[in-house]
Amino acid sequence: MNSRSLALLAATAASTIYGINHSIAKGIMPHFIEPYGFIVLRVSGAALLFWIISLAFPSEKIDPKDWKRLFFCALFGMSINMLMFFKGLSLSTPINSSVIITLSPVLLLVLSAILIKEKITLLKTAGIVIGLGGGLALVLFGEKEQFNAPNIPLGNLLFIINATAYSIYLILVKPLTAKYSSITLMKWMFLFAFFINLPIGYSEFIKVDWPQLPLDVILKMGFVVIGTTVLTYLFNIYALRQLKASTIGAFIYLQPVIAVMFAVIIGADFLTPIRIFAAILIFAGVYMSSRKPKNLA
Repeated sequence: MNSRSLALLAATAASTIYGINHSIAKGIMPHFIEPYGFIVLRVSGAALLFWIISLAFPSEKIDPKDWKRLFFCALFGMSINMLMFFKGLSLSTPINSSVIITLSPVLLLVLSAILIKEKITLLKTAGIVIGLGGGLALVLFGEKEQFNAPNIPLGNLLFIINATAYSIYLILVKPLTAKYSSITLMKWMFLFAFFINLPIGYSEFIKVDWPQLPLDVILKMGFVVIGTTVLTYLFNIYALRQLKASTIGAFIYLQPVIAVMFAVIIGADFLTPIRIFAAILIFAGVYMSSRKPKNLA
């Protein structure tokens, strides 16, 4: 198998893990661990693993002027982003979360226009309106609650905040990727994230009855920490060495497919007409907003 095929396999594996994670994480909360406590477990486990991994790589010195940007990357990418996603997942459903997360490219385009003055064409503007309309359809017209999803509209709104925070993170972290290795960035950002999230989720974290946790729950927690947080990142890094960033970005569309199939198969969620309609709007909006204009002759 050649390097490109391995890279495509790695990107597929990362998106598959992300897709499965929507149902895995949902199945643990809030009975065994509450969302903010889960984030403390996730960032502390990831920070520890990335620091251990970093021992195998050359140490890099951080430019003093970059510490502030690193902190804000951790704030938006590993704190607000994760807190809103897990809290939203505890209130809403795996299928809703997997559909709304595909709004990230649309939100990234909007924020890029605001923060770094990127131009937006008429086609992209139409795509932004249609995509956001799909997200709002889930918030305003979807189910209000169902079993183990007590406040679906609020949860869906938190997913949109989650996607917005992650988009801000991508804009902030881009200049740093040209200066430092990925392992260096991850070990410091997750360390910052640990100290940011600890006071928020500590009370929920210590309420967990760790000795009484069933083995399957422990394995699911391990999946979120090792699989969703560490392995997916390493898979994407490997894939980026062989593939274009735009090719990697396209794999975000695989997430809701995997998430829907997995959630329906295990009985964690189900499809409804409004969800299908919202997904069509979001996918159409993302497609329109991400199209590059053809060069004029």
